[in-house]
Order: sequence, then structure tokens, then C-alpha cells
Amino acid sequence: MRSIGWGTFIIMGKNDTENNKEWLVLAVDTTTPTGSVALLRNTELIAEFNQDSSTTFSERLLPAVQFILKSSGMVIKDIDGFAVAVGPGSFTGIRIGLSTIKSFAYASGKPVAPVSTLMALAMKLLPSCRLICTLIDAKKKEIYAALFESRRGRLEEIIPQGAYSPDMFFSRLPTHRIIHFIGSGKDVFRTTLRDYFGDKARFSKRSPHIAFEVGLIGIDLLKNKKGKEFQEIEPLYLRKSQAEEKH
Repeated sequence: MRSIGWGTFIIMGKNDTENNKEWLVLAVDTTTPTGSVALLRNTELIAEFNQDSSTTFSERLLPAVQFILKSSGMVIKDIDGFAVAVGPGSFTGIRIGLSTIKSFAYASGKPVAPVSTLMALAMKLLPSCRLICTLIDAKKKEIYAALFESRRGRLEEIIPQGAYSPDMFFSRLPTHRIIHFIGSGKDVFRTTLRDYFGDKARFSKRSPHIAFEVGLIGIDLLKNKKGKEFQEIEPLYLRKSQAEEKH
């Protein structure tokens, strides 16, 4: 098991938008086949492109970005900053998403906000859900997972994000509370989750596309001067790749 803590994400409110500069942000997620791109002005969604296909979204990334910018009457130089899902998820998808955003940031000199895929998934269930468990099927009998709680406008990490064996992670979750599950892992392990939590388990029907949520988290980071230079952005793999394990 490997875990990493990402702390607390504060949901932006009206005062944040009024007291800080306006941010136009391009957000990208390629960590799963259901990739997405979103263009936001502060918390307002301007345009969004979602792909749900058995083929990789990575090959459609640049055309999607070009389509969104052109349809919005903008070009890359108009963007104030970038947000990108850095993982966990598909190793290839993560690398392609990061390399694309890094190239944009390098060319424009604009900052990048690295965003956890698991935290972006949890954002989809705010503010209506209190206890949120994000699960991504990591194959090899593992899951990428974390437990978050919504408390007064804050998304707090209760169980750290990591690569876990399913039983190890599920045994750490509270069985006496209602838990809302989201992510590809909820479908793969639905029967197991029912065995563990019975009627306390709630399975989200929200779409898996998270570019908008990546953008919301990214804008919060950028507004709080937590954006990074393109060369500082690192992937969040949570475990070694197959090539690294063989080596």
C-alpha cells in the first residue's frame, strides 16, 4: 500500500471571485479513457468537451483543445493559467496530459495547477454529500482510493490517497455511516461494497468526466499563488509502472 496526503481543498465562494483577479483557465484530464477538457472563467464554465470511448482520449486531446478555444473565440495566449489532472490513473494518459499542458505553459509562460484525479472526482459530489469515497480500478487486484469529508465548505482528506488492496482499504471505512462512492472502482467492486456496507453504500450516477472539477480546484490553487512552473509538475502515479517493476 502506498498513500499520499493532499490536505484540504477549500471551495471557492463569492468573496474569492470578487477579491481576486479574474482567471481564465484551461483544464485537462487524460487520466482515464473518459477524458475531458474544460475552459473556465473563475467558477463559470465557458466550454467543455467530454469523450467516452473505448479508445484512448489522448489522441483527441489537441483537437479538443483547439475546438474549445476556437468556439470560444480565444487562443492559448489568452489563457491565464492551466489545470491538469496528474493522476492516479492510466500511466500513458497521465504522461500525455502532462506533456501537453507543460508545452502550453512553456510557450505561454503561464502557471500550472496540478490536481489529483481522486480529489476532482470527490468534487463532483459537493455540496450534497458528506462522506465521499473515490475509487479507481488500478488493475492487478488494487484500487486507487481515498476517503473525503465535506465540512463547512471544505473537502478534507480522511483516509489518504493511495494504491490499496480492496479489502485493506474497505476495512478502514466506517460501516455505521452513509458513504457515497464514485469512480470506476465502484462498479468493479459493487458487490463487495454491498457486502461491507449494506444499505449505507450509495453509488453515484454522475458522469466520470472531471475537467470542470479539475478547473475549479486548479483556479483555487492559482488564486492562492500555488501554481507551478511547467518543469515543476510531476505525475501522481501512487505505484510503480509495469516497466519499473520489471526493472
